[in-house]
Amino acid sequence: MAGIYLHIPFCKQKCNYCNFHFSTSLRGKADLLQAIHKEIDKQQHYLGETPIQTIYFGGGTPSLLSADEINKIFDTLFTHFSQQNLLECTLEANPDDLSLSYLQSLKNTPISRLSIGVQSFHDADLRYMNRAHHAQQADYAIKAAQDKGFSNLTIDLIYGTPGLNNQAWKQNLRTINELQIPHFSAYALTVEPGTQLHHAIHKKQATPVDSEQTAQQFEILVEQASVMGYEHYEISNLAKPGHHAIHNTNYWKGVPYLGIGPSAHSFNGTTRQWNIANNAQYTRSLLQDNTLIFEIEKLTEVEQLNEYIMTSLRTIWGCDTKNVEQKYGSDYAKTLLHKSLNLQEKGWLRQEESTLTLTPNGKLFADKIASELFFDKQ
Repeated sequence: MAGIYLHIPFCKQKCNYCNFHFSTSLRGKADLLQAIHKEIDKQQHYLGETPIQTIYFGGGTPSLLSADEINKIFDTLFTHFSQQNLLECTLEANPDDLSLSYLQSLKNTPISRLSIGVQSFHDADLRYMNRAHHAQQADYAIKAAQDKGFSNLTIDLIYGTPGLNNQAWKQNLRTINELQIPHFSAYALTVEPGTQLHHAIHKKQATPVDSEQTAQQFEILVEQASVMGYEHYEISNLAKPGHHAIHNTNYWKGVPYLGIGPSAHSFNGTTRQWNIANNAQYTRSLLQDNTLIFEIEKLTEVEQLNEYIMTSLRTIWGCDTKNVEQKYGSDYAKTLLHKSLNLQEKGWLRQEESTLTLTPNGKLFADKIASELFFDKQ
């Protein structure tokens, strides 16, 4: 199976923590959408004969597209890719875009799942992050989507925001349960270099992030989500039984995917490529020169193994050393188990038969643990 990701690089305004590629000007949207159609035509053979299981509209803010624009993209996709094995079509949406009329129009598209960028149910947090919506709009958007028949919902939450105390964070989590949302993603606020938030903190115009508070709120997430019946199946993703995100789960399991749009990444198992992160150049090269501008890297065996270690450890399925042995050889599998012993003694990793998984404490140090298990590049 494989997936298709479409990057829609437009937003109404810039969230101060965001380092994704997007533009707040919609001036070139029509031409860029034409270029996306052109790229789909050009990339139709990238995945070979692998059946498509998921389609994901990300961004940016894909809910700035009309239902007609979305349907036209699907028409182009379905010209080249079969719908026979399609299980999930997701649209990322901002709460302020989800009016009743827009939701009704989405029912006439293949979109089957909405990912709503709530981030917080507290207005102070939303102001700190420079979000375009307010808390009441988030509550309304979720209920309106459910009323229109979108039962397959996920929302994003951010914790570790200065001013978000532990009680307020617990209330955010309770609200998810009260609204009967079957899946949610929870991310620690990260201050990325070059973002507005990074600049504001450096200029002492914004309160910095407290790493101790962030760790406490992650622990609250783990405990409260379990009580509410959510399975913490990936470090940042939690779901009620039967509601795992298929598209994202496939990423973590190394399933191939095709990325369409400026800055979008593609992966076919052995190579990774990414499109130019410039709307004007992306559009011009496709519409005028019939050329897709991208960079590509071929992953060595060690790089593929390290990527498997990193992604698999983030999930409840863990890193299976039998898989490592079958694909990369017994020496790598034995060395990996040996490397894990110190981390098991620290209480960060546990081993069950051939599989290594993170402990609750280990989830706080996932990146560090993965880096200690990595193999040196040849």
